[in-house]
Amino acid sequence: MSLEGKRIGFGVTGSHCTYDQVFPQLERLMEQKAEVVPIVTYTVRNTSTKFGKAEDHIEKIESITGKRVISTMQEAEPLGPAAPLDCMVIAPLTGNSLSKLANALTDSPVLMAAKATMRNQSPVVLGISTNDALGLNGVNLMRLMASKYIYFIPYGQDDPYQKPNSLVAKMDLLSDTIEAALEHKQLQPVIIPHMD
Repeated sequence: MSLEGKRIGFGVTGSHCTYDQVFPQLERLMEQKAEVVPIVTYTVRNTSTKFGKAEDHIEKIESITGKRVISTMQEAEPLGPAAPLDCMVIAPLTGNSLSKLANALTDSPVLMAAKATMRNQSPVVLGISTNDALGLNGVNLMRLMASKYIYFIPYGQDDPYQKPNSLVAKMDLLSDTIEAALEHKQLQPVIIPHMD
């Protein structure tokens, strides 16, 4: 399936250490001629870390997509009824946002866009990056794994011995996962060995 002309929401949450894996996938979607609508959480909009300044991340996302990022609830809400998406991606998806999504909490623009997309019965693709996926957040991960309209970029343990509860998506499978999700299929295998 071609992604050309597909309207894809791209939500970014605060797993700053994963951006170097995610931004190339954003570029790839643009190369595939998708219409990408960038959406960020308040953390992404306002928090600078050792992985870069918030304003630099926003500038990079906007320069790749050619669109101003959606960063408020009011801007995200129309993605349901008025300006629907063919697919919503959240990558990286932190454990914090994962737990909120699994428990129907909508307190960020990214989660609002995901809720709006599911309301339209369209797919939501998740690229997890969390140190707690096999810890207390495991129940939330499994709840989303069993949820209708939710699809996962295949994931595995990124550091099994030093961080045994941590799972990270293999972000270079993002486009393949979207293509499968648009046909309401989960790209398999979804649980994969960690790749260095």
